[in-house]
Parts: sequence; C-alpha cells; structure tokens
Amino acid sequence: MAESSTQATEHWIEIDGRRMRYLHIGSGAPLLLLGGLLGGPFCWRFTMPALAARYSVYAVDMPGSGLSQDTGIDCSISQQAQRLAEFVVKMGWKEFGVIGSSFGGAIAMSLARKIQRAAIPTRIHSLILSSPVNPWSGFGQRRIRLLSTKLGGYFLRAVLPISRPVHKIAVQRMYGDRSRVTKEAVEGYRATVLQPGRAQNILTALRKWRPDLAYLEKVIPRLNIPALLIWGTHDQAVDPRSATVLQQRLPQAELKLIAGAGHLPFEESPEEFNRLTLEFLERLPRKPVSVPSVPSI
Repeated sequence: MAESSTQATEHWIEIDGRRMRYLHIGSGAPLLLLGGLLGGPFCWRFTMPALAARYSVYAVDMPGSGLSQDTGIDCSISQQAQRLAEFVVKMGWKEFGVIGSSFGGAIAMSLARKIQRAAIPTRIHSLILSSPVNPWSGFGQRRIRLLSTKLGGYFLRAVLPISRPVHKIAVQRMYGDRSRVTKEAVEGYRATVLQPGRAQNILTALRKWRPDLAYLEKVIPRLNIPALLIWGTHDQAVDPRSATVLQQRLPQAELKLIAGAGHLPFEESPEEFNRLTLEFLERLPRKPVSVPSVPSI
C-alpha cells in the first residue's frame, strides 16, 4: 500500500489470532499511539499529521476498542499490553516511543514493563502519557466497582447500545471548554461506542481494573524511561492531583499542565499538546534508526 506524507494509510496485521487494524503516516523513528478505553486512531487525528514530518507514526485499534469489532475477548490493561508486545515484535522495531492517553497510558506503562522483563528484542526509548489511568486517581472508582458487579454489567449491556442521545454530553464532559466540542468529535466517539459487543469488551477491562492497577503501582518505580506527563487542569476523568504522585514514582518523569483543558488535551488544545510532545522527543538522545517496511495482511 502506497504511503503518503499527508494522509494516514490503513493496514492490518494478525495479533493474538485476530486481525488488528492500524493507521500509519510519516517516516523516521517509530512512535506508537494508544487511545483510551473507547478511543482509537480517530482520537489522534490532530496529533498524527503534526508528528509525521519527523517520525513514523502508528495508531492502533486495539482488539475490543476503537473500530475493532472483536467480541468476547479480554480487553484488560495486562492483556492489551501483551498483544502490543506481539505487535512490536512483528513490526521488527529495535526501539520506539509510545504516546498513550488515559487507559492507553496505563497500557503503555504495562507494555514498558513487559518489554523490560521479557526477552523481547526491542526497547521503549520514551513514554508520553496524557492523563494516564494510574493507581493514585480516585475519580470514577465507585462507578467502576458498580459496573464490575453482575448487576452493573447487565445495566451496561442494556444501556450502551441505546446510549446515542447522551453521547454529546459524555464527550463534553471530557473537555474543559464544552464549546470546543465539535460534531466530528461526537460522531467519532459514537462510532467506537456502538461497535458490536463493546459493552462486554469494557466489562472485561473493568473487572481486572483493580489487580491491573495494583500491578502498575508496584512496577512504575522500575520504569527508568524518559517520560512526559501531560494533563489538562480541568480533567474530570483522571484526577490531575494524581499527576504529581505519578511524576514522583516514575524515575525520569516530567510534568506539563495545559491550563483549562480537560481529559483530551490532544483534541482540545492540539497545538500546545503537539508542541510539548515534539520538544520532549527532540531532547532525547539521538540514535541511528533503521525503519523496517510496514507489514500488513
């Protein structure tokens, strides 16, 4: 499939016995982009073109999220990290950076630990984590515990397929300034919410939420990787106060706050998010990188 410097191209690769979709744009050292629990490549629509002039950017639809139509699979943090470890091995990357948002940020940290511990022939040279799910944020814990019960699971499976009327409200809650929410944003996230089996996918992640975060609490101090934490000061999904604790636990982390932004600063304040990201990446030690061809099936 021909590559374009201005438009991402779609590819497929077999991971964990399933076809996984990803978008690719640009050339240079590889960067892996991971969206949130209901996110996918769509959420990086303002980020990918900005990075593509200097990097080879890959945004994945993890199984059970984004536009993936996988049903009946484990979509927990730990399992998604395992699938991504398989992905990077198949891609043949010697080293790469990871940008993760929310749930995807937690997966990025879990992936980094898996690569550290396993005999995987690659390394993560940097982590850029946008409001990542972490063990020190108390936001939404009661809701997660409720939805993890049998009754809560029944409720989610019943309500999610008919949730269209509240999608705009849900997206607005992710922004610090609701006036910035566009019809494109609402329709993009609506497409991910209404995929077949999405409620069950979410439930598998929520039911392993506590053990996955307990694992991260133990291993985060061992992630001796340059990391940039980016948080919107008006985030209502992952507590901005947890940013300071996470920064203290991550050995090489720096923290940048985007004033007035909510949970999705890469959408709400894309110019500032992209500037912070590029400045951080450009400060990293430079190494010659051999970029393999893009495999697809």
